Amino acid sequence: MNEKRWRKRAAGLLALLLVLLLSGCWEGAGGGGSAKPVIYLYPQEEEQVTVALAYDGTLTSVYPALQDGGWTVTARPDGTLIDGDGREYYCLFWEGTCRWDYDFSRGFCVAGEDTAVFLEEALAALGLTDREADEFIIYWLPRMEGNAYNLIAFQEADYTDHARLTVSPQPDTMLRVFMAWKALPEPVEIPAQTLTAPAREGFTLVEWGGAEVS
Repeated sequence: MNEKRWRKRAAGLLALLLVLLLSGCWEGAGGGGSAKPVIYLYPQEEEQVTVALAYDGTLTSVYPALQDGGWTVTARPDGTLIDGDGREYYCLFWEGTCRWDYDFSRGFCVAGEDTAVFLEEALAALGLTDREADEFIIYWLPRMEGNAYNLIAFQEADYTDHARLTVSPQPDTMLRVFMAWKALPEPVEIPAQTLTAPAREGFTLVEWGGAEVS
């Protein structure tokens, strides 16, 4: 390979690596980037809430900015969040890269063209409202529907043990929905997950996020 072609290929590889890092989908040894978790807060009455995040990875983007490792906002029952400067938000956002393994021992193999319908049904079973599910689907569907198949597994301790939330006051209900998925050229057999959710009672925290795994 001549020097000019080698430099061109090296530049292309570097650009690809940069895109992967910025998109939160860099894959480490057996792991993947935790892309776009968002957190909603629904107290029963307006009150100040502090949310602290302890993440076993590298944070790449956070909004609004963390103060002393967390967020402190005034939360309203409709989900509106207000910071100390009076700016309104509808959620707390963070993104990071990680290198731990996700659990694909159970899950679903879904044709790309069926992904939207599958996610509507799965997210309802996991306790998300239509609005929350819409935001989840709008973010992930463009990356998934063009694939032949998607292997999907909703994570539990394999996610929450590595992205720990400390909330004050403590929510009565916490719904943390995190989807790990892989694009596949052919379908595979996998034992199906049972998807359930606790009743949304009292002060409720909802989080959704996901990671594309190679």
